Amino acid sequence: MRDMKRETQLFIPFLFKFFGAVFVFVCMFIVSMVFGAADISMKDVWLSLMPNVTNEKITIIREIRLPREIAAIFVGAALATSGAIMQGMTRNPLADPGLLGLTAGANAALAIMIAFLPSANYFWIMVSCFIGASVGALLVFGIGAMKKGGFSPIRIVLAGSAISAFLYAIAEGIGLYSKTSKDISMWTSGGLVGTSWNQLQIMIPVIVIGIIITLFFSKQLTILSLSEEVAVGLGQKLFQIKVILFVVIILLAGASVALVGNMAFIGLMIPHIARGIVGTDYRFIIPMSAIVGAAFMLLADTLGRTINAPFGTPVVAIVAVMGIPFFLIIVKKGGRAFS
Repeated sequence: MRDMKRETQLFIPFLFKFFGAVFVFVCMFIVSMVFGAADISMKDVWLSLMPNVTNEKITIIREIRLPREIAAIFVGAALATSGAIMQGMTRNPLADPGLLGLTAGANAALAIMIAFLPSANYFWIMVSCFIGASVGALLVFGIGAMKKGGFSPIRIVLAGSAISAFLYAIAEGIGLYSKTSKDISMWTSGGLVGTSWNQLQIMIPVIVIGIIITLFFSKQLTILSLSEEVAVGLGQKLFQIKVILFVVIILLAGASVALVGNMAFIGLMIPHIARGIVGTDYRFIIPMSAIVGAAFMLLADTLGRTINAPFGTPVVAIVAVMGIPFFLIIVKKGGRAFS
């Protein structure tokens, strides 16, 4: 009875914070639909929901802007969730799919597919990104495990930087050799331009399944984030939990890279922000990270479309401008900047 009362006392404040984040997310979605190179009004957005109404602006909303912003929502949620999982599993405040080799591995695999299997559809490109992300992560953690105490935050980040540079060089070399550098750069430049409904039909189920699985294991992730000794003492099956969560990270990061290319720092920043809002319980961090990550990605994409309209600014550049100072703050504070 006492435990139930304590859970209720924790859950009610979280609900208020979560609904506040949802409100911000909805406002950001409306802003992202209205602002851009094309002159769109709230009335046009509303009319686009009516199936029998069609004009030029409504076509722009339905076929260009809406799929782009939906992609931004799910990519932001996926990268933020995968970053939260990595930080909890490794107890490393600097963990991020873009910093630890996952996105570089997926990028290299994507380059191989574009160069040698140009007729491959989006599904097989996404599968190749899953494989590439797995290889990149295994290389980084393999190097980190070569020495006792190798999983220290700084050493893992250094290993991630080295492996990422190596994999990016492979991708560039493949592009030059196969004369597909332009195609690879267009795909991996970190943008949402050209997102189609067909791509979303393949990507969204993967990301939704990954986030749902993470929510089911959020309690175990909270225990794991304390220490492995505590987790073992509480009867947790560490190997099975780590394998499942690692597969989820691969799914989330691979699907994101297959759609938008390289996108670092979201998985680093958002979990720290979520932790600062809801505390250290991953039952609350995961859903908060997903909704804040989605809102942040909408903001970044809106800025990319409006800063230099009608020309687009790459979203990856917007995210990097925000992410690098955040990264330096976290390093300086030893991972406690927002905890």
